[in-house]
Amino acid sequence: TSVEAKAVKHGLKIGDVAKGTGVTTKTIRFYEGIGLLPEPPRTESRYRIYGKEDLERIEFIKKAKRLGMSLDEIGDILRIREREQAPCVHVMALLDQKLDQVDEALRELEKFRRALAKLRAESARRLDQAPRDGGICDIVERGIHERGEVALTWIEGRRRKR
Repeated sequence: TSVEAKAVKHGLKIGDVAKGTGVTTKTIRFYEGIGLLPEPPRTESRYRIYGKEDLERIEFIKKAKRLGMSLDEIGDILRIREREQAPCVHVMALLDQKLDQVDEALRELEKFRRALAKLRAESARRLDQAPRDGGICDIVERGIHERGEVALTWIEGRRRKR
């Protein structure tokens, strides 16, 4: 891309890297702060200058995050690679863990779905009844809170990571 060509030829300032990768300048500085990106060289006027390798590393981080990897896990992968070792065995183990987590979440979601369907079926028969004890809506107040919290927490966590 033209951003990569500019990075190779002249180096890029942080705003150019942000535009080229789709991450914010704040995120780039954060990645530097936690060691996912190396501290870049600076110009005499103290501007950070990034190269093609930095763009590639940010793209790697984005792809790993889309696979559900945490920043700590991504850092481990990068450190293994920096020691000139192949991190793919480690990544396979991480993927196995992610699959186990997804399988567990699916089981919880299926239980939650069954409980919601049961609550809905039971509630449909009582739509015309007034709430007990001055409540607002018995459907919500009698709900299935425990399983629902587990399943919805997982769903919300996935939404925030995107």
